[in-house]
Amino acid sequence: MQTRADAVVLFGVTGDLVFKKLFPALYQMSRQGRLGVPVIGVARSAWDDEQLIERAHKSIEAAVGQPDDAAFRELAARLTMVTGDYADPVTYERLAEQLRESTRPVFYLAIPPSVFGDVVAGLVKVGLAEKGRVIVEKPFGRDRETAADLNQTLAGAFTQSDIFRIDHYLGKESVEGLLVFRFANAFLEPVWNRNYIASVQVTLAEEFGTEGRAGFYDGVGAVRDVLQNHLLQVAALLAMEPPIADDADAYRDEEVKVLRQVEPLDPATTVRGQYVGYLDEAGVAAGSTTETFVSTKLSIESWRWAGVPFYLRAGKCMPGTATEAVVELRRPPRLLFSEIDAPLPEANLVRFRLGHSDGVTMSVQAKSPGTETVSQPVDLGVDFATALGHRQEAYERLLDDAMDGRRHRFARADTIDQEWRIVSPILDVAERPVPYYKGTWGPAQADVLAGGWHDVSLRIKNQG
Repeated sequence: MQTRADAVVLFGVTGDLVFKKLFPALYQMSRQGRLGVPVIGVARSAWDDEQLIERAHKSIEAAVGQPDDAAFRELAARLTMVTGDYADPVTYERLAEQLRESTRPVFYLAIPPSVFGDVVAGLVKVGLAEKGRVIVEKPFGRDRETAADLNQTLAGAFTQSDIFRIDHYLGKESVEGLLVFRFANAFLEPVWNRNYIASVQVTLAEEFGTEGRAGFYDGVGAVRDVLQNHLLQVAALLAMEPPIADDADAYRDEEVKVLRQVEPLDPATTVRGQYVGYLDEAGVAAGSTTETFVSTKLSIESWRWAGVPFYLRAGKCMPGTATEAVVELRRPPRLLFSEIDAPLPEANLVRFRLGHSDGVTMSVQAKSPGTETVSQPVDLGVDFATALGHRQEAYERLLDDAMDGRRHRFARADTIDQEWRIVSPILDVAERPVPYYKGTWGPAQADVLAGGWHDVSLRIKNQG
């Protein structure tokens, strides 16, 4: 039985991540009676408690509108600020004083990986690491070597069971629903293999650009930002074998197993793009070769998936925002229901909508009205929000899980190691990305690579 954390410490409390995601998550937990512990913010900024509370209120207003007064007062009463440099031992002495009655704090490192070492060393020196859990935000390193170094740093202070590596996609209800849909519905298993599936396409499209964070993004790019983690996680969920048990390690064992069967990505079957205007943004290095779009072909050399191409793409300044996986089945061996010289019937598709308006749609063939026996595609779909009601936001679930010590929704070190192995050949490519215009689907070469992409369900900003 895991002990629930009795304090939450947010390193980097003045940053964007805490403002956009963690304050709203803490507020929702407070509303539901799931917080109930001190929340201590740590940052270099010389803030006091009142400034921290004001920042939290603005964050929650931006996320949910006018907050519930009682719930916010409950959260505000728990907020405390500790100011100091991450390399200064005095900072951790102040923090230790705030945590003097805590026996199981959780430390959230919402800070650049470059200062992880300072923070971990500071926590160790004052005896806080040995009794705490640590949450680490992605990207976990910049490549396979730095990820291993970072893991070694953390493992020197915390046990592996107390290290929680966040990929917020693992906390999304819609992404986790892939696992349930696959393994809780027996009708899928007989066709979920190379004999019946022709290809898989996974898209993560963002209508927006760098949103004022170009200086940060220019050192990351699409491969590190979303391909190495989010897209490979979705591909693994689609391709993995059923876990032998319901514990966290059994689930991660199967995920690692399928990732080990993935061939390293080939630059020859990868298209890197950069939207026109990116080089003019503040913070972008002159002549930057950072990609804002990537499309690639992934091959899984397993008995189930050999010969089935997985096409992955992600990009900024796309026509809309969408996260979707489209599984295309093979066509029937004989075409019984089509006119001579008519276009071939469309293939059956299974669409997993993983972003806004998440759900599942199956595209099947049905008889067209009339005297001729001709088929046409019909979509059979379900919208999960309508069918299942409200679901929690990813960070709310993940923070709650880490406080309880539940590891199902967090990445293991060997998972991250395999992800970096897969993307290593396409990291830090010196060749200039192919330019593309905002509002398009990226370079035309990406269409050629996949032989054409299936349409995805877009959320257009101006349409809500």
